[in-house]
Amino acid sequence: MSVLDEVRAHLSAHFARRGVAEPDTASVTFLGTQAYDVLRFGPDDDGVIHYVSLGCSREPMTDPTDFAADPVRGPRAEVVVALRGSTPEGLSRSVAVLAATPAVEGLVLTPDALVDLGAPLWRGAPFTAFLLGRSDIEDVPLAAPQDPVAILSAVPITPTEAAWVRLKGAQAMRDAWLTDGVDVLDPTRRAASPS
Repeated sequence: MSVLDEVRAHLSAHFARRGVAEPDTASVTFLGTQAYDVLRFGPDDDGVIHYVSLGCSREPMTDPTDFAADPVRGPRAEVVVALRGSTPEGLSRSVAVLAATPAVEGLVLTPDALVDLGAPLWRGAPFTAFLLGRSDIEDVPLAAPQDPVAILSAVPITPTEAAWVRLKGAQAMRDAWLTDGVDVLDPTRRAASPS
């Protein structure tokens, strides 16, 4: 079983425990890369749909300047975007772009990372970046010596919020959302106004 098969089975089992059926799948291919799938699970009982990448974990994430990178060991990840309501047009492509950044730009996806795509994440969205964090999906164990696959949450954020993250850090942004009562699952939410 390939790494991606193991990740898909792990995700299906996770969502099945929540009563969510098998996902719809969208496939996105970028020039010079293999295909990236975006699995759409839900909505769940709370009306939340989870968009999960499948393809980022195909290879370990490595620094592109590291010419002696280990092809087996190293961090692996996929990302999940959770939103309430109908699927915004263009979101699947943005999730795939985020998942492709390790292969295309040599970025290593980690909790608290800010990944700015520089364009709306879906049609009409005020959000242009993702703030990564730990999700509630357990890591996917792989056979040794491979590292497990982390499933990272990816919260859409506005340019103003991205600037705040750069200035104050990821946790300060999350604290501001709590203070302001911002629902990050709402695709029509207002931006936080941290002071």
